[in-house]
Amino acid sequence: MTDKYDDIIGLPHPTSDRYPRMPLAERAAQFSPFAALTGYDSVISETARLTDRRVELDENRRQELDTAFSAIQGRMDEHPEVLITYFKEDMKKEGGEYVDISGRLKKIDLYTRTLILENGMAIPVDDIYSLSTVLSSAEIEP
Repeated sequence: MTDKYDDIIGLPHPTSDRYPRMPLAERAAQFSPFAALTGYDSVISETARLTDRRVELDENRRQELDTAFSAIQGRMDEHPEVLITYFKEDMKKEGGEYVDISGRLKKIDLYTRTLILENGMAIPVDDIYSLSTVLSSAEIEP
């Protein structure tokens, strides 16, 4: 009884005169996994990223903001340092996040309804959740 490959089983492994043998490390690389769906991981992580919903301001919060705006407008010649919490819209999906920022106030633009800080950042008034001035050490009584 003879098997199909009996004639080649005893032969030595063929080697090429033209090409050197490939090292084992390089041979293993041809069997490494690859990303068949490029960008899939980033889509999954973007979908899993959480965003906040914009809070609708009640009357008390609006009154507090009006009071804070009035106090700041009276001190505009000093360019007061302010602490602002505002809603920043997410550009990729519905919702956004609340961001805290502090800086010196350059001006209040009533036409575009924005607060402009000295660093050039413009914050829409309608997105502001809270607003307060940061007291300097000279304003704090011992």
